[in-house]
Amino acid sequence: MTPPHPDENAPSTPEGAPPTTTTTEESTIVSAPPLAFDAGTPSADCIADSAGGLTFDLDAPGPAEGDAPWSAALVLRRRGTEEAGEAEEVRLPLAPGAAGRLRAVLPSTVSLPEGRWDVHVAFGEDEPRRLVPGLADLRSLVDRRPGPSTSPLAVRIPYGTKHGNLSLRSWQRAPHAEAGDLTLDAVGITVRGTLYRVEDPAAWLAGAVAEARSRRDASVVRTAEVTADGQDFVFTLSWAALCEEWRGGPEVWDLWLRGPEGADPVRIARLLDDVADKKQVFTYPAQPVDAAYAPAQAGPYYTADNDLSVRVDERA
Repeated sequence: MTPPHPDENAPSTPEGAPPTTTTTEESTIVSAPPLAFDAGTPSADCIADSAGGLTFDLDAPGPAEGDAPWSAALVLRRRGTEEAGEAEEVRLPLAPGAAGRLRAVLPSTVSLPEGRWDVHVAFGEDEPRRLVPGLADLRSLVDRRPGPSTSPLAVRIPYGTKHGNLSLRSWQRAPHAEAGDLTLDAVGITVRGTLYRVEDPAAWLAGAVAEARSRRDASVVRTAEVTADGQDFVFTLSWAALCEEWRGGPEVWDLWLRGPEGADPVRIARLLDDVADKKQVFTYPAQPVDAAYAPAQAGPYYTADNDLSVRVDERA
């Protein structure tokens, strides 16, 4: 079997979106049990709301009566920016909450550029310390269906890294094409989805086409007609079209929607749920394809940025 193509796992960033940084510090879905603040590493519980906001609750001491001036903050640091010499962070004030806990709120209206953000806590002038995940209530993220708006869609999903630390995965997209059900058969792949964050989704989708763009050669594009019903869309890409010029080895195609003239194309992605990293959770069997060059196989997958792509490779 041919080794994986070096670009297969690379993020595919929408045009105009800020670059993202991913590392091998992959997510785990299971939350760690809460720890007492003085037990070593402090923990934070997370509650998500349907608008894209997050609330953090920490088991940590607040100011006592008669104390000197006191301050505490939840510090979000965008991964990869420190190495580039341009450390990027967002500080959220921690205030006393119920049951002696501290609370910080990240509203959906606070800009959090796309990427992975490591979560810390800082008291006064002390160096920020990493947090570990406590309990996570992400029910509001499941089957989320945002309302009409043209402002960027904010998606923030907390997760535990493989080292047991708390981090956030953040996206900001406008427009956004949310991938729904994927149907695979011997002929091709049928993609159903929903368009968000445009003034008139039905008008935008009228005459829209789906594009599969080759990472090997950006000038190579395969298109498919889009059928729309309001803001919902569906299209089918044939395996034969994707394998027409295939000459062995892995080849990746990134899926986009192209709308009316003058509108920016939109990367198709799956963001609206509680899974921070889709690639290992949403998996699909490769379908056999009788390509002209050699027996091949093709199937969809989600990239490191949860964008939808199709991989063509030699059949085992």
